[in-house]
Amino acid sequence: MILITVSNCAPKKVIKHHGVPFLDKKQNNLVVNESNKNDIKKILGKPSTISKFDNDVWIYLERELTQSELLSFGKMKIVKNNILVLEINEYGILTDKVFYDIKSMNEVAPTDDITNIDYKKNTFIYSFMSSMRQKINDPLGTRAKKSQEISQR
Repeated sequence: MILITVSNCAPKKVIKHHGVPFLDKKQNNLVVNESNKNDIKKILGKPSTISKFDNDVWIYLERELTQSELLSFGKMKIVKNNILVLEINEYGILTDKVFYDIKSMNEVAPTDDITNIDYKKNTFIYSFMSSMRQKINDPLGTRAKKSQEISQR
């Protein structure tokens, strides 16, 4: 029984893939100012994300996860984390290509800047949220009716 259990344990770790496989090798086939949208789709397929701010920035992702050692109770560990950012001009030609791997992402230092929230009481959102809060707190308007009756007396 023990022999069957031990023989079923594979020495190779299970790797979970997400995104475009071999992105680091495939991106070498793309040439800036020569490749077009059709070449990109043929080599890499559809982009993982298209920029919402600018329609001609395509983002491709590749990620590989594997289970870490037994001591960390099978927690997933990132093996590969590649990102390819392609900028395409209005004619469909590749104008810029930036490749990030897990090493270059670790080199980026987070910023210490703080974003301040600036809102005023006379904005549309503030008045809308205030009216919604009032309706939630008093859905039938009974408090308003009671206050009118008291003021009439």
